[in-house]
Amino acid sequence: MMKRLFFGAALALALTLALSACGPKAPSGDPPANSAGSSADVSASQSAPEDEPFVFTRDNLPRLDGSTSTAPLARAMCAVLLGEDQDKVADLIQFSRTTQSYRNLMAGDADLLLAAEPAPEVLAELEAGNRWLLTPFATDALVFVVNRDNPVDNLTTQQVQKIYTGEITNWKEVGGDDLDIIPFQRNPEAGSQTMFEKLVMDGLDLMEPPKEWTSDSMMGLLEAVREYDNTPAAIGYTVYYYANDMEMAKGLKVLSIDGVEPSAQAIRAGDYPFLNPYFVAIAKDQAEDTPTRILYDWVLGPDGQKLAALEGYVPVMETEG
Repeated sequence: MMKRLFFGAALALALTLALSACGPKAPSGDPPANSAGSSADVSASQSAPEDEPFVFTRDNLPRLDGSTSTAPLARAMCAVLLGEDQDKVADLIQFSRTTQSYRNLMAGDADLLLAAEPAPEVLAELEAGNRWLLTPFATDALVFVVNRDNPVDNLTTQQVQKIYTGEITNWKEVGGDDLDIIPFQRNPEAGSQTMFEKLVMDGLDLMEPPKEWTSDSMMGLLEAVREYDNTPAAIGYTVYYYANDMEMAKGLKVLSIDGVEPSAQAIRAGDYPFLNPYFVAIAKDQAEDTPTRILYDWVLGPDGQKLAALEGYVPVMETEG
């Protein structure tokens, strides 16, 4: 898989993306336009390009935080920009998960986030302060997974909704075996739970799951769906990035929704139904020549977008290869 080959291509990528000068140049160009995922202010003025490249070091690298699902991209980014192996930059990527990372940004405990859309109450806090730039850098998708032995390959949006409201309780009702459906959820603070409630349930009342049907980690949810009672009874959801991770998704099957299989092409085209942006977020008052603003612009520029694609994400900008 493409992202698994990153380290074999890291040095070549650094060269082909014009990073051989040790870092990105000063900001130039406009960031990609905001998608409809948030009402937060996403406008950003850009300064004229400068001749001297900016060199990132461990001393000037912005303090990073974000969602668990963006941590692999952040490690790859630090490896390229600092010229170190991913294992050696792991100490720089201690992400606090979606909700806490936004709170850390607002509290001054982080400089730049790579994160999923914040929960509504957190978004309200961000907008009330009018101090933050949130700009989409990639498109995320919420996908549904079952044990690979489950014969069901596709569900409609309405079927998914009825499973999670408790109206559909047996797989035979959706073309599967005569087996009770075990619908797993994430914890309320998880970015994937925010996506699920917004994109899928759309105001419908979720069934109250037993405690054992709720996972506080993405890996925990995937393991639970894969192994529940040694049967293919469970269903759960994850983000597209993890669904394409061969190690994490081993033994699982990703379902089509409304007849559309989640793929980079379907996500970019907007054909898959459950889509949401990943944001890069900083404070508005970061000057154009600060490391934080330079890194923000780099993530949104062609080099950062190519790296996101190489790592298995779906960037907002069209990239080659």
